[in-house]
Amino acid sequence: MKALVTYFSAGGATERVGNAIAKAIGADIFEIRPVEPYTKADLNYLNPMSRCNREKIGKKDVPINGRVENIGEYDAVFVGFPIWYGGAPNVVKTFLKGYDLSGKKVVVFATSAASPLGKSAEKLAPFVPGAEIPYAKRVKSPDEAADWAKGLKL
Repeated sequence: MKALVTYFSAGGATERVGNAIAKAIGADIFEIRPVEPYTKADLNYLNPMSRCNREKIGKKDVPINGRVENIGEYDAVFVGFPIWYGGAPNVVKTFLKGYDLSGKKVVVFATSAASPLGKSAEKLAPFVPGAEIPYAKRVKSPDEAADWAKGLKL
């Protein structure tokens, strides 16, 4: 089984978790980066006019910097993100819409200090038609994530 770990990280926690998962299972890794990086002000969800709020409310696509050219080679694609508004940030949805992942296993992992995973995986299903989402987990640390990923039956 060949796996790819993709992740979007706003503050570094999801990056650390993604790297730990990739190392634990011997996967390739790809950082989902918006063309226009987020600033601290962009991420201030308390400001109704901040970029993260405008994107979420407007259901806007967020242009991605870079592309996975060989996505067809992977059997499993891990997708990681910080939980925003009870789900994945729009940049993750834009990323997923750019690929045909049908027939693949999409494994969702999320980070958050307080927000539960909730229906994050179910909310991503429309963006990965034909793919299976067999596992989804909110993880609290890189070690927890690595142990979890090693135990998955993919």
